Amino acid sequence: MIHKQLKSQESIEILTKVREIAIGFPETAEHIDKFGHTSFRIKDKPFVILGENEEGIPSIAMKTSKETQEFLLQEGSRFFKTPYIGQHGWTSIVGDLEIEWHEAEGLIKEAYLRTAPKSILKNLKLEKSPS
Repeated sequence: MIHKQLKSQESIEILTKVREIAIGFPETAEHIDKFGHTSFRIKDKPFVILGENEEGIPSIAMKTSKETQEFLLQEGSRFFKTPYIGQHGWTSIVGDLEIEWHEAEGLIKEAYLRTAPKSILKNLKLEKSPS
């Protein structure tokens, strides 16, 4: 998919990794909005959104619970409350810092599970993380 807004190579690499994770969930669709943000959606509801600021720094926004958001925000500077939608639990990862992909994959999975309708979730068997 050709991208309208992402300009930095780092942003494109992050998009590729997020795509590999998100597109594996049932009925997920990729969408680029009028602002150039790429989102991954289930039934037209976004669960992860990628963007890039004016300096070319990428970010990944994920739909989290308020509890997860609070925990991540207390963790340090890697996470921030997503502008405009953060009050609804959306949390972002700053993409120019080292992304821990195992952690990001878990957050993207949580975002999908929070967004997907029950009719899809009841037939879904996602791999359990090893304890």
